[in-house]
Amino acid sequence: MTPPPIAVLATALFVLDFASTPSFADSPLHQQIDTAIRDGCENFEKVAVPVANDAEFVRRIYLDLVGTIPSADEVRQFMADKKPDKRAKLIDQLLESPRHARRMQYVFDTMLMERRVDKHVKAKEWRDYLRQSFLENKRWDLLASEILTADGADKTTRPAAKFLLDRELKMDEMTRDLGRIFLGRDLQCAQCHDHPTIDDYLQRHYHGLSAFLNRAYLFKDPKSKESSIGEKAEGAVSFTSVFTNESDETSPRLLDLPAIDDPPAAKEPYKVKPDKKARSIPVYSRRLQLASAMTDESNQAFRRNIVNRLWALMMGRGFVEPVDMWHSDNPPSHPELLDTLADAMLQHDYDMRYLLREIALSKTYQRSSTYGGGGETVAEDRFHVAILKPLSAEQLAWSMMQATGLVEQTRAGLDSKQRKTDAKQKTKKADDPLWQENSLNDSLKANVNTFVTLFGVVGVQRSQFESSADQALFVRNATVIQDWLAPKGKQLTAQLKSMKTPQLVEEFYFAVFSRPPTHPERKQLEPFVESKRKAGEQELDSAIRQLVWAGLSSAEFRLNH
Repeated sequence: MTPPPIAVLATALFVLDFASTPSFADSPLHQQIDTAIRDGCENFEKVAVPVANDAEFVRRIYLDLVGTIPSADEVRQFMADKKPDKRAKLIDQLLESPRHARRMQYVFDTMLMERRVDKHVKAKEWRDYLRQSFLENKRWDLLASEILTADGADKTTRPAAKFLLDRELKMDEMTRDLGRIFLGRDLQCAQCHDHPTIDDYLQRHYHGLSAFLNRAYLFKDPKSKESSIGEKAEGAVSFTSVFTNESDETSPRLLDLPAIDDPPAAKEPYKVKPDKKARSIPVYSRRLQLASAMTDESNQAFRRNIVNRLWALMMGRGFVEPVDMWHSDNPPSHPELLDTLADAMLQHDYDMRYLLREIALSKTYQRSSTYGGGGETVAEDRFHVAILKPLSAEQLAWSMMQATGLVEQTRAGLDSKQRKTDAKQKTKKADDPLWQENSLNDSLKANVNTFVTLFGVVGVQRSQFESSADQALFVRNATVIQDWLAPKGKQLTAQLKSMKTPQLVEEFYFAVFSRPPTHPERKQLEPFVESKRKAGEQELDSAIRQLVWAGLSSAEFRLNH
């Protein structure tokens, strides 16, 4: 057989290779993220920093997915693991952990309720509902639908009604928060006229959104004294611009999507007629159209908004920043990538765990936060380097308790007590990860609440961070912090006291900063510790307490990097 010409052979090999190479759309989503971020930045290869080392990655992924720093042993085990897929395995392990559900409960409680004072639904019931939803990996469209349709009358679904009930159906507040939190648009300044500075925000957008709820009202049951949502069968929404005096009327609508007209009036418009003793229930409910319209495939703003918020949660800023000010003069930094992620969310039935996993697997997420300098820098919204993220109040509380050894000490006590009970009752509760997480949370939630009171802020995490005087004084002087620094039981200061100087320094860095000390840090710290050791036990105790306190107070500890 005559061998084929070189040119023909080369062409054949090229075609074969091309056919075997997956297209951009067929590649895993995390690879699509990396490709889009690379292509969106000129000279990306020159300005992008390398992927974070294992210590930096493990601290970051623990904070982002389970809301606390890892233990010193967890850091060491991860660094010692030489398997190439260890990062992917850790991501999956953390996403499946009950601690991830608690972390997402914190995130969505803050996002949806913005740390409001309780009014009609108790915070515990609401948070239990959120946590259970994330334990089940409930999809965002379903979770949003439950929140927007619950009326508070049914005990089983009442916790989901907190979003509406605790805002007491105040129309201005409700309309603004629906636009901000579910659509990424703050329409507040479009109430009395088209927005004066944002051409995209129109008065009809504001009132179209308010029309879903304009017939709803709070009903207080005369027997139970509990409030729920009633609704009238009639009521139109009209508006007049204070600038132009033009008037109009609108049916319910979301932004520029078609209006949802009422059906022909029924002969009897009510299932339950308005009455002082009973909340009215219309045959046709405008309010119940909100959830279906919000989650409908045609409403791209809904899925783009949740993608932008989850991206901001993981990356430190959204494609659109601020996350609730999406308009043509503040467009996404990477519009094609955002749409790719939004389409993927739709294809995966709004599986938030799936999206978090793909973001975490990307090199973009895993890049170091340390920029070596000496070269060209680019804006933060190019994502060429990991953005520093201040810890939320809950992350800070759990991380301090983890670092000081309080978590391990509490867990050991709970485990010992439960194993005695298991032995008597012939059960294995102590081995259940969900029981372990719940019992630990119940034991330490008072500490978390203390931190939320002092450090709690609304919204997603941002790169900006400022410490108040009250916060600084709390970390320095609070009794609870000083108690965690006492050298007792399994607490860190007690462990350090029993170690030789080189081991003490290493353990301190692993426990507090989730990394080994550098050579200069060892060189500086070891002589200091050794001098205090020679000065006597009291001097060593004081030095260790001051050392741990300084670590907890440092910028390195307060930021996720």
